[in-house]
Amino acid sequence: MGDTIDPTPAAGGSRGSPFKAVSRWHLHRRMYDWVLHWADTRYGTPALFGLSFAESSFFPIPPDVLLIALVLGARQRWFRYALICTVASALGGLGGYLIGYGLFETVGRKIIAFYQAEQYYDRVMDWYRRYDYWIVFIAALTPIPYKVFTIASGVFHMNLLGFSLVSIVGRGLRFFAVAALLYWFGPPMKRIIDRYFDLLCVVFVVLLVGGFLVIKLVR
Repeated sequence: MGDTIDPTPAAGGSRGSPFKAVSRWHLHRRMYDWVLHWADTRYGTPALFGLSFAESSFFPIPPDVLLIALVLGARQRWFRYALICTVASALGGLGGYLIGYGLFETVGRKIIAFYQAEQYYDRVMDWYRRYDYWIVFIAALTPIPYKVFTIASGVFHMNLLGFSLVSIVGRGLRFFAVAALLYWFGPPMKRIIDRYFDLLCVVFVVLLVGGFLVIKLVR
């Protein structure tokens, strides 16, 4: 689940070594387990804030993992947890924006290289030229790696206020939808979200964009 990039290195050269691929997967799994363990501690809420902040600019594990665990442990707090996720992620997005704006050569490129997303980043920059704020909104809402887009927003010098607004709306829709579904339906919904999270996000975006197109045609 979530906006991580496939850790398997590209074929060819030392980066294509299956041993490195396995090693990176084990690291990813350990990080996933480390994130999840905070739900069983008294520091779950501050951990959710820190994780949501960091994931928007460099951390690979999405905050949905901890959000789901915390909401299932205290369903009456679903709104609070979703709000924390949204605010922290939007603030973290500003951190990614600043990295792209002023620290891309020293920091931003290393983050992109760590995720082996150089070609992906070039494609993102092309999407910015075509779709502007829409692509940030879609990245904020879906499993597309959001950190790549926050950094690219700074490089592209996107209007900061517009970037902040679409980040808040996109991230808010995502986290509040996940938390609300868990509040209403509990553990059975967790199994559905775990299995179909990517598909549900894509369907939601298609419906949303389709709705705007219908409104535009009617006008």
